[in-house]
Amino acid sequence: MDEKIIAIYCLVDDLLKSMHHYENSQIKMSDSEIMTTTIIATLFFSGNFERARFFLKSAQYFPNMITKGRFNIRLHRISHLFLTFFEILGETFKKLNSHSVYLIDSYPVPVCDNIRISRCKLYRSKKYRGFIASKRRYFYGLRLHLMVTKDREPVEFFLCPGSTADVNALKVFQFDLAKGSKIYGDSAFTDYTIEDLLKEQDIYLYPVRKKNSKRLLPPPEGYFQHLYRQNVETAGSLINRLMPKSIHAVTSKGFELKVMLFVLAYSINCLYK
Repeated sequence: MDEKIIAIYCLVDDLLKSMHHYENSQIKMSDSEIMTTTIIATLFFSGNFERARFFLKSAQYFPNMITKGRFNIRLHRISHLFLTFFEILGETFKKLNSHSVYLIDSYPVPVCDNIRISRCKLYRSKKYRGFIASKRRYFYGLRLHLMVTKDREPVEFFLCPGSTADVNALKVFQFDLAKGSKIYGDSAFTDYTIEDLLKEQDIYLYPVRKKNSKRLLPPPEGYFQHLYRQNVETAGSLINRLMPKSIHAVTSKGFELKVMLFVLAYSINCLYK
């Protein structure tokens, strides 16, 4: 754990220096320390910032730890840097992915139990009520859409309301991939128009075909699809393992920030695996 904390701090600090990130000389705690504390909270304390703050201060990693209120203000002020950090890691994983094979899937992120929907203050719309087909039950919250390499390394993600269909979310993916890349997904990602547009860019989308599909996959692609399919499901399970049973947040922006941090934490785990 000690080596990982030091490695994360060095990585974050080098990132901010390479970006020529400006910080006021009068601050007691640097943005690198704020980001490291937040990442440590998601990696080892299920997103509990208070426990991470107490641990890092008592262990003398960051003796000048600021107060809880000030920490939250600083955290939200630099929240965009975490996304930049993820994108840099994603580009690294793309370069290491010599086979150019990617997998896409979506995962429910409930904000509360169904029985508490009427009392939920973070979201107030029916569009956040989604359905989990594998469990045959509804949930209330967001959907995490994720793209990973064949080795389960995340390269792209975004959040949508729970009711958003996968085929509609397919239009949000950037598909900033190398030519010749292959993308595998389940049958919910079937959209012939997008497939044709990607094919023009020499990128190939291969969703699971239904029996009545007009475009059956050639035998090799069907085999690889079955071979790699479990990897993206495992990635979702590993992200979910980092999360607590209920993510504590006061605002919807804070809830979404925490979900993003868990994806970033998983990405860092992939880097140091």
